[in-house]
Amino acid sequence: MSGAASLLERLFSLRGRAALVTGAGGGIGCALAVALAEAGAAVGIHDIAADKLGETRNKIEEVGGRAAVLAADVSKVEECRRLIQEAHKALGRLDVLVNCAGINRRKPIEAVNEDDYEAIMAVNLRGLYFLSQAAHPIMRAQGGGKVINIGSSTVFFGLGTVSVYGATKAGVAALTRTMAVEWAKDNIQVNCIAPGYFLTPLTDKSVWADERKSRWLLNRIPARRPGVPEDLIGALLLLASDASAYITGETVIVDGGFLAGGSWDADEC
Repeated sequence: MSGAASLLERLFSLRGRAALVTGAGGGIGCALAVALAEAGAAVGIHDIAADKLGETRNKIEEVGGRAAVLAADVSKVEECRRLIQEAHKALGRLDVLVNCAGINRRKPIEAVNEDDYEAIMAVNLRGLYFLSQAAHPIMRAQGGGKVINIGSSTVFFGLGTVSVYGATKAGVAALTRTMAVEWAKDNIQVNCIAPGYFLTPLTDKSVWADERKSRWLLNRIPARRPGVPEDLIGALLLLASDASAYITGETVIVDGGFLAGGSWDADEC
């Protein structure tokens, strides 16, 4: 048993490391930040306003972790750069960047206006780009690091009313590969986690409380349930730790089998 314990410690422990999670006030961001703290990392937790982070900070402290509360509007490039510098200063180092901040506005294409387009692009893609760019020299100077981008199953599956969101997430997956190629020489692994249809405070009312949408999804997800934020923790800890030292440029799908396919025998038509 001691050998097994030492192997797990060597591969998955984040003790002595520091991570920044953007969008940590949301359901998924909160779960990821707490998991990193439980694995031993000091965690910078970010949202657009500090008052959104109270619950996340409390949960991290409950598991014996340390959290630095950081606020920034990641739709603005200078704010992205400032956030990375403040996280580095508060934590003393920066080993893991989890780009989780994201927004969506559900509209058919003909109803999308310029403000919708620019707002979603600014947070989901531009912000992620410049946060990662600012983190790169810090990680390079430390001898390596991890960038984990949160994508979506809409990278692979077109869904009506989320055209701009889907475009940003497809961009995130493509950007993940390019970052991985350019930064491999610096021992920085860059990967993407693509959640399927998850139950969070944001999707509870817009998706799962809608009987028609909920039925459509549950008929098509082989696991026959929505994902919950905790379902992402295994992939997160793999990609944030030394266990993924030779994994880079990948998009890991966590969707209960949705993209694997369906069955005429099991699915309701």
